[in-house]
Amino acid sequence: MGMDRPAFRGQRGMGPKVVALGGGTGLSTMLRGLKQYTENITAIVTMADDGGGSGVLRQDLGMPPPGDIRNCLLALSNTEPVMSELLGYRFTEGILKGQSFGNLFLAALNEISPSFDVAVRRMSEVLAITGRVLPVTNEDVYLEAEFENYTKVVGESKIFQCKKEQGCRIRRIRMLPEHPKALPESLKAIREADLILLGPGSLYTSIIPNLLVSGIVEELMVSDALKLYICNVMTQEGETEGYSAADHIQAIFRHADDKIFDYCLINSRRIPKEICERYAVEGAAPIVCDRGACEKLGVQMIEKPVSVVSEGKVKHDPLALGREIFSIYSEFGAMRIAGEDF
Repeated sequence: MGMDRPAFRGQRGMGPKVVALGGGTGLSTMLRGLKQYTENITAIVTMADDGGGSGVLRQDLGMPPPGDIRNCLLALSNTEPVMSELLGYRFTEGILKGQSFGNLFLAALNEISPSFDVAVRRMSEVLAITGRVLPVTNEDVYLEAEFENYTKVVGESKIFQCKKEQGCRIRRIRMLPEHPKALPESLKAIREADLILLGPGSLYTSIIPNLLVSGIVEELMVSDALKLYICNVMTQEGETEGYSAADHIQAIFRHADDKIFDYCLINSRRIPKEICERYAVEGAAPIVCDRGACEKLGVQMIEKPVSVVSEGKVKHDPLALGREIFSIYSEFGAMRIAGEDF
């Protein structure tokens, strides 16, 4: 089967049911590409952020963090450009300095809604989004990181600095309180999915936290969907310095206590030397595809050119990522439906 153009592009309403789990800018970037191929998208977003503008609203109003949700809603929105610009605007002065108008809008909706997921649904209607965005849980949760030297720190926003100070890898992430209840709609979306995507995004603060919510891993394990991990292009300072692709996969499987996907998509496009040198200053580098180690973990690696350099930073190219994801689904998803063992 050709890998250039998935057959269902242009028939988005008939596209496969896709669930994407993650958070941060990685998830919203991918969503921009996915919506070119299907309208049946459910983004399930981590709720453990406690930094920046989201952290301020969380502390002041006692609401779940809105930032990652807002980014995903904007990525899937089909509204006028001025509305997207307005919701993405950050105040530059006064007591609201650094705060996003979109966060405030979602905070107001949360105040007049019976629950946070209802507030998110109402904002989805305002933005006329493609698909839907769901918080993985409505509960008030925080992350605890334990490092290889057994030092612990609570708070997603504190993990970066603590890791730099400890100078060793993260051993395990926990959710506090442990095993929070998943939003029923999130579990139902996984149950009905044809294609499940994990990442891209921060390994320990965007991807793994979703797996620590009660019921998520269990639904992933029994799902017959094609399950694909989207590996980051670069390692991340304060989380994954020195990590290979196999290190990322192993960390996910360790926290899930099982093998929850069979495929991994990783970038094959060469990163310019001068860009790599800039990243090296902060201890980051292109993630190495150690294929043999990944295959020993039972994961088939798929290398495709899905990165782009923009404003001196390496990112996933939304359109290339969407194209390759659906090409993979066209090939391997069809094989699964046919009942082939591979």
